[in-house]
Amino acid sequence: MGLKMYAVKGRVEAGVDEAGRGCLAGPVTAAAVIPGKAAKRWRAAGLNDSKALSAKTREDLRNMIESEAVAWAVGWASVEEIEQINILKAAHLAMHRAIDALQQQPEFLLIDGHLFQPHTIPHACEIKGDGRFLSIAAASILAKTHRDELMLELDAEFPEYGWRSNKGYPTKKHKEALAQYAPTAHHRSTFNWQPRLL
Repeated sequence: MGLKMYAVKGRVEAGVDEAGRGCLAGPVTAAAVIPGKAAKRWRAAGLNDSKALSAKTREDLRNMIESEAVAWAVGWASVEEIEQINILKAAHLAMHRAIDALQQQPEFLLIDGHLFQPHTIPHACEIKGDGRFLSIAAASILAKTHRDELMLELDAEFPEYGWRSNKGYPTKKHKEALAQYAPTAHHRSTFNWQPRLL
């Protein structure tokens, strides 16, 4: 069946998604995308939930989305903000920042997931929306690729944590590095770094 173009045909809708919520290090990142007519070409090129795609396909689609979307924007919430307000509120903050940065205001927001801090624009939460709606899938790709790009830059400074491959997620190597080295300023101190004891 594939991804749906609209929730309501003819309405200017922006898809919104985040990346990095479950990480031990790095900011949480969100993106908002108003697709427009060019989105049919993205669907033909394999647009889907970013987690289901290869890194190369994500980058190819990112280039298409950023050059052809009616509007797109990326928002961030820093590690400091995550520590201050908690990860869920920080994810919503990043989403609001992405929405507010759009060069065109949408009439409606499609939010991936089941929770959202309401914006002035009406919205609907869509569980697994990144696999159901084209606009949310596009937002998931931009959120992930922009965040991955930052983690690659940080990896050059802190290679011992393996961020080039794990992007800050709690892999075994990442947790072992935390046990061996001091955490960086990019680590979220309120998250549990310790391996689970059996």
